[in-house]
Amino acid sequence: MKKLVVLFLLTGFLTNAQDPNRFAEQVSAIQQKYDTLLDSNKETIVFTGSSSIRMWKDVQSRFPDNQIVNSGFGGSQASDLLAHLDRLVLNFKPKKVFIYEGDNDISANKKSKEIIKTTRQIIDKIRSKNAATEVILIAAKPSISRWNLKRRYKKLNRKFKSLSKKDPLTSFADVWKPMIYKNNVMQDMFIEDGLHMNTKGYDIWYNVIKNYIP
Repeated sequence: MKKLVVLFLLTGFLTNAQDPNRFAEQVSAIQQKYDTLLDSNKETIVFTGSSSIRMWKDVQSRFPDNQIVNSGFGGSQASDLLAHLDRLVLNFKPKKVFIYEGDNDISANKKSKEIIKTTRQIIDKIRSKNAATEVILIAAKPSISRWNLKRRYKKLNRKFKSLSKKDPLTSFADVWKPMIYKNNVMQDMFIEDGLHMNTKGYDIWYNVIKNYIP
C-alpha cells in the first residue's frame, strides 16, 4: 500500500514538473510586454531560456544599437521552451536567437542526449519559419550551488559545441571557461543563492556574447 501511495505521489509530481502550462502566466506577460514595445520596422534579436536570461535586466542597454527581446522564463527547461517557442521566439520574427537552456535540465537529472534532441527540435522549428535565422547556444554556466554537477554540465557543453559545428548558422557561446579560475567557479559572480548571477557574472557573459552581435 505504501509503495502505491509513493508511486502515485511521484507520478503526480513528474506530471506537474512536465506540464508546460505552468508557465502560461509568464509567457503571456512577456508577449503582452513586447507587443507594445517593439518597432516592427526594426530587426529583432531574441534572448530566451531560463532564469539566467530572465534576470539579465540590462541586456537591452548593453546592446543599444539592437532591438532586444528578453523572453527568459524562470525555472524552464529545453522542453518548456519548445512548447512555448511560438510565443516566446517565433512571433517576434528574430534575425538571431540566443538560447540558454540545459542548466535546469541537468539539475532535474535529464540526460545530455535528451537535452540535445530537444535543442535540435527547437532549432529545426526556428528554421522552418525562417531558414536564415541565426541560433546561438549559450553554454550551461558553472555555479556554486550546482558545482557538484560540473562534469555533467561540461559534457552537455561539449555536445552543444558539437551540434553547432554541424550547422553554419548555429554557434556556441562558451561562457563556462571565463567563469572558471584555477579549476573552480569564481565565487564573486553570484547572488546569495549561489546560482543566479550578479553584475560581475553578466559582465562576463556580455564579453562573450558581444562577439555574436556586430
